[in-house]
Amino acid sequence: MKKEIFTCLALACCVQGFSQTDSISLDSVENHRIIVPTPAVQSSKIYRLKPAVDIPLTAVTAGWSIYAFPIIYSKDTSTTAQILALNKNDLAAINRHGVKHYSENAKNTSDYLFYGAMPLPLILLVDKEIRKDAARVGFLYLEAMSVTGILYTGAAYVKDKYRPYAYNPEVPIEKRKAGGAKNSFFGGHPALVGTSTFFIAKVYSDYHPESRIKWVLYSAAGAATLATSYLRYKGGLHFTTDLIIGTAIGPLSGILVPHFHKVKKDKGAGLGLTPYYNGQAQGFALTYRF
Repeated sequence: MKKEIFTCLALACCVQGFSQTDSISLDSVENHRIIVPTPAVQSSKIYRLKPAVDIPLTAVTAGWSIYAFPIIYSKDTSTTAQILALNKNDLAAINRHGVKHYSENAKNTSDYLFYGAMPLPLILLVDKEIRKDAARVGFLYLEAMSVTGILYTGAAYVKDKYRPYAYNPEVPIEKRKAGGAKNSFFGGHPALVGTSTFFIAKVYSDYHPESRIKWVLYSAAGAATLATSYLRYKGGLHFTTDLIIGTAIGPLSGILVPHFHKVKKDKGAGLGLTPYYNGQAQGFALTYRF
């Protein structure tokens, strides 16, 4: 609640000092009484969309993601000579240990998390306050996922980077040669899981800022994102640096997209000069609200 720090009455006139010959009578003052207005009631909306910006932005990012996904997974295959020429010593020191990992089980488990995270924000509809704004919140989720999608597909589209398993001689050569083996940069699975789960935590905390459950949701979001990163690492699908980038981009998208659309509640803050009359004196009230 906004508080008044100080009030200064300026140009105050004492009505009791007026005589009958004064140009301003008590009756005239009474009939032109000025009351300090009360602050306007704040909007109950949590998020506000800007159609002129949000619709084109989401259309472009979602459209590109849909267009690019099949392309980045159908890149030209590598030759056997190209694969055999890969040398882990050419990698940054932080990434070299990743080439020894390869696990189909880890990959499959990470896929379960990946596909399971996409519809997960539907659980927000259990909350009746959020359910009232289902269309608005749903559009923000689409926008957040589209932002993550264009960053991932754009990176993989312009940059071919071999996955760790392409360096691993224990992995079948045909798999190492496949076009999808060039999509190590960056970690798309943890990025998407991070977007979804942190979006849930952010939206719930915006609707219920005093709830302690929000910390449980943020903790669960972090655990799910890190678990996905670990599984992709153990599966030999991404290097450490790829996973760090993906693990950062996902949560940022899930948090910042709702944040930038949040309705600001404190627009009345600052210095103000307001007409004032209290029945005995009139003038102006200088106020500061925060």
